[in-house]
Amino acid sequence: MDYPLPLVTVDAVLLTLRESRLEIALQPRDRAPFKGAMALPGGVVHVDEDPSTEASIRRVLRDKTGFEPRYLEQLQVFSGPDRDPRKWSLSVSYVALVPAAELEATPQAGFQFVNVDALPPLAFDHADIVAAAVARLRGKSSYSTLPFFLLPERFTLTELQHTYEAILQTRLEKSNFRRKMEAWDVLQATEDYVLGAQRPARLYRLKDFTLFDRSVG
Repeated sequence: MDYPLPLVTVDAVLLTLRESRLEIALQPRDRAPFKGAMALPGGVVHVDEDPSTEASIRRVLRDKTGFEPRYLEQLQVFSGPDRDPRKWSLSVSYVALVPAAELEATPQAGFQFVNVDALPPLAFDHADIVAAAVARLRGKSSYSTLPFFLLPERFTLTELQHTYEAILQTRLEKSNFRRKMEAWDVLQATEDYVLGAQRPARLYRLKDFTLFDRSVG
């Protein structure tokens, strides 16, 4: 028996931090449906080309933005008959954390940066996808190094703390935060410094550039 096939797409929530605000990078759609509406970067899965949905979203991001994010994580599947006026569809969504400088260096992408807490009307069910991505980031940031991936490869401890504070929407006590980072043993000091308000500040990097998740193991 032949069954109708759904429309299978992938979408990416590109989260970044600009001026201590958590923002997403959106693009206006250039075709129907919802032509002209703001939307997440995404596209249709190419079944004859893509070996997986992760390969699909990486291809879409290369084509639409000219870069691949350093951190990409599958979020969840959004599906149903009403999310796309063309037909029953499902989207495998991903969340990507990208330093602002990398996104701002890709002007060909035509990004518009929007505060995650003040979204404009979005195409399809992209507002729901954004909400899920932001909840994932804020939920995991208290016990993982996920916020590190919003920073450049090298950063000061003050920049790191401010990144956690912006995501968690709370002030963190400096000595407690640094003890926590020391206990996690995820920081690697470099030999480089930058000028600080009172004295030069050492630059650090994430060890092995991998995600540390306190909830695992």
